[in-house]
Amino acid sequence: MAKTANNSAAQLKTRYLSSEDINNRKLYLITKRGIDITGAIFGLIFFSFLFLIVSIAIKIEDPKGPVFFKQKRIGKDGREFFMYKFRSMVTDAEEKLQELLRYNEVSGAMFKMKNDPRITAIGRLIRKTSIDELPQFINVLKGDMSLVGPRPPLPREVKMYTAYQKQRLLVTPGCTGLWQVSARNDVGFEEMVELDLEYIQNRGVAYDVIIILKTVRVLLGSKNAF
Repeated sequence: MAKTANNSAAQLKTRYLSSEDINNRKLYLITKRGIDITGAIFGLIFFSFLFLIVSIAIKIEDPKGPVFFKQKRIGKDGREFFMYKFRSMVTDAEEKLQELLRYNEVSGAMFKMKNDPRITAIGRLIRKTSIDELPQFINVLKGDMSLVGPRPPLPREVKMYTAYQKQRLLVTPGCTGLWQVSARNDVGFEEMVELDLEYIQNRGVAYDVIIILKTVRVLLGSKNAF
């Protein structure tokens, strides 16, 4: 997988992707939307017991804080939307971010910190298992996100993007993608962009299904989740 990604990255850096070609695949886009709706409905029903358990656990740990966390993200063609998660951090996490930026453990327009002090005890558990991401099935039903696609960036991250990196925004962002199943947090921002562009260039129904199946395998291990 890594060798394939490197070869594709070399090709992608020599040219830009065509928005027309990407959005003219009507049959694929219709099929993809059908898979998204079906998968999101199934996910919400199947994991409904986890929604209840996690909600109770979050409230027990912090009775005054909200169960869900919504954050403004950038979607297809630069459109803003609110992405939903189970709250895994203290309620003033955004205010504390500035003092932690110097501890960023990944390069580029992205912040990751393995031992982030803002994360709660319940938050560490649900992040390790990616349970905190389950509310994004709601975003999928709304059409803000797809099951598979590039992860939606924060507005402050997009402000740092080059024109080349903004190609990540040509398609609907996803709950999982090629980056997550290939390398997760083992690569920097530039490598993540290349994996996202490789997906955009080669995406199809079979490719999406393969990524979804690989996501399940990655989550069972979860060694790189933070």
